[in-house]
Amino acid sequence: MNTPVKRPLDGIRVTGLEQYMAGPYCTMLLADAGAEVIKIERPGSGDPRRAMPPFAEKNGEKKAAGFMGYNRNKKSLALNLRDPRGQDIFRQLVAKSDVVVENLRPGSMSKMGLGQADMRVLHPRLIWATISGFGRMEGYRGPYSDRPAFDIVAEAMSGIMHQVGFEDKPPSWTIYGMADIYSGQVTAYGIMQALFMRERTGEGQFVDSAMFDNMLALNEAAVALHSIAGQIPKRGVSKNLWPRGAFQTKDGFIALNVPDNIIWKRICEAMDREDLVDDPRSNTGTARSSHADELQPVVENWLASLSRDEAVEILNSKGVPCGPVYDAEDVAGDPHVKARGMIMDIDDPKVGTYGFARTAPHLSSNPELPKHPAPALGEHTRDILEDLLGMNTDDVDGLATDGVVQTND
Repeated sequence: MNTPVKRPLDGIRVTGLEQYMAGPYCTMLLADAGAEVIKIERPGSGDPRRAMPPFAEKNGEKKAAGFMGYNRNKKSLALNLRDPRGQDIFRQLVAKSDVVVENLRPGSMSKMGLGQADMRVLHPRLIWATISGFGRMEGYRGPYSDRPAFDIVAEAMSGIMHQVGFEDKPPSWTIYGMADIYSGQVTAYGIMQALFMRERTGEGQFVDSAMFDNMLALNEAAVALHSIAGQIPKRGVSKNLWPRGAFQTKDGFIALNVPDNIIWKRICEAMDREDLVDDPRSNTGTARSSHADELQPVVENWLASLSRDEAVEILNSKGVPCGPVYDAEDVAGDPHVKARGMIMDIDDPKVGTYGFARTAPHLSSNPELPKHPAPALGEHTRDILEDLLGMNTDDVDGLATDGVVQTND
């Protein structure tokens, strides 16, 4: 009798050659979806995010918050890939894996004869996904392909940073790590496509995910505006719509967006300013944008008489989508967040229970996610080598003594 499938990727094994954010976030998504994720880390130090503050601390034990957040539901294999014995273990592990996710320095695995081209020769069904700054696939390499990149570089070069902030201020970044997180999501999506295609063809493939590409795709509206209308969107200014942004109430900010005249009419009715519906200064998005300096005080003065909650209630009741501008504490206490289960508690036996953002979306067949804490360095080394690869205990002990692996016995 077949074992019932609890999560979409039950039975899929993923090897993670990963560090920092983009790779670990990608494999976290796969682990949440049920995949067995084996995270390869350097003995002694592991993923650099293990050492990056802030830390959760309890009874002398501590774990880095960023590492805990991106590495739940995974296994840790501490393996020295510079040692030939470690390289042989890697080859054995890949032979038993469905997917490899890599976000190391470009070319570092190929230099050791362990890159995607080498491994896919040995294992044609293997799906190898690489996350880099500017892309690695042959035939699609550009002049920047060998450059290193951080998330902020991808934001800048994709045109997103040019649009964030205010017209009289320098360009600004969005949120820390957005290009990493979004690239992790896109890469997981690419892996899902490759797995689905493998079901049809029986063959694996290379998934090439570039942070620059991903952020450019996210900025698709600016691309279309430039192509069709010759427009270059500016910070804090829209030629085609108003109002859009954060507006202050008596005790906080709300977010408003008026994409068309239907929503503008509803706002005017809520403010008891129906005269502005057909006013030439405000009867189109372009007109409203051109006369924003005159219209801004009208909206601001009305909101100044209301609390944040009152404004949100009035506008939503009139059919105007809006919401409060939350900080992290607001998010944590929001009843809808709780109803959706979007912050899930994970109990770590070393440092206690903490809340982490849940992977979206919900699947009706099994909406609950696994909640295993991020592993200790080398926590699963012995189990992987002995149970999965068939090594005996003495051999593993010898490898640990020689620094080829690290166990957590």
